[in-house]
Amino acid sequence: MHNVLITGGAGYIGSHVALEFLNAGYGVAVLDNFSNSDAKTVETLSELSGKVVDLHQIDIRDQAALNTLFQSHKFEGVIHCAGLKAVGESVELPLKYYDNNVTGTLCLLRAMGKANVTNIVFSSSATIYGKPQYLPMDESHPQSPINPYGNTKLMVEWILQDLENGGGAMRSAILRYFNPAGAHKSGRLGERPKGTPANLVPFISQVASGQREALNVWGNDYDTADGTGVRDYIHILDLANAHLKAFQHITAKDVSVLLNIGTGLGYSVLDVVKAFEAASGKTLAVNMSARRPGDVATYLAKVDLAQEVIGWKAKYGLKDMCEDQWRWERSDV
Repeated sequence: MHNVLITGGAGYIGSHVALEFLNAGYGVAVLDNFSNSDAKTVETLSELSGKVVDLHQIDIRDQAALNTLFQSHKFEGVIHCAGLKAVGESVELPLKYYDNNVTGTLCLLRAMGKANVTNIVFSSSATIYGKPQYLPMDESHPQSPINPYGNTKLMVEWILQDLENGGGAMRSAILRYFNPAGAHKSGRLGERPKGTPANLVPFISQVASGQREALNVWGNDYDTADGTGVRDYIHILDLANAHLKAFQHITAKDVSVLLNIGTGLGYSVLDVVKAFEAASGKTLAVNMSARRPGDVATYLAKVDLAQEVIGWKAKYGLKDMCEDQWRWERSDV
């Protein structure tokens, strides 16, 4: 049995990734400081998989604790999902983001180096592209992030590439996610944001469940079919599977990869609202507001490379994302 460490493994993305690896027969250790997650999630992982999850409550910036963890375990690799991810907060508190996302990753990589662990899958983000120069955006699209969150993701990409270019043994799979959405089919695993949701689908979900009065749509005068912003939404289960396939590829082939993870399909804000209304049977209140600074009309992935290189392609569509999110929203987990 191969053993992997999943940082941020109790979070929204990390927990679905952890379950994917558990179900594929891996031994999984979860590292999390629970700043935006819950220890109960790890219990749920054990219940859903029927396997024991090795939990370590550690902050990714705690070098001594990381060193001890890596010396006492034999990991084949790391799936690095830990990180702060709210774009707006990153603008207000840039140092917090650089400290957590960049310094934390440096601590992790030092511990990996000491223990001779050479495989890492990194949660990057499509935000590293900045304003689209052309659509759909492929992996060679210019990188020009427009916020500190995006800058931290791009910095980590550079660090990983420099480690490999320096002649080291490090092999990385850099996955540039577009817009993760949805929840596990069981209704027992999903995203419960602390505070106001930063992403559209959880926000809509809270409107449908009566926790929020209405959805503010920021801008309805974009050059899109209905005037609202268009994004590439990817089901969390598809995203989790991409991590597994990427990890298996870099360990089997001893190569690094850099891939967009999306569907290549764009849905507007109002498309998502309609799909969620259909899934929930509720009519959602929508307020039209002015555009937000920094927002763009359309963000869309070119996704051929992921299929070509690691044999991955998204299976689920917007209907699944909304139905699964609604099932999760109504659960009492």
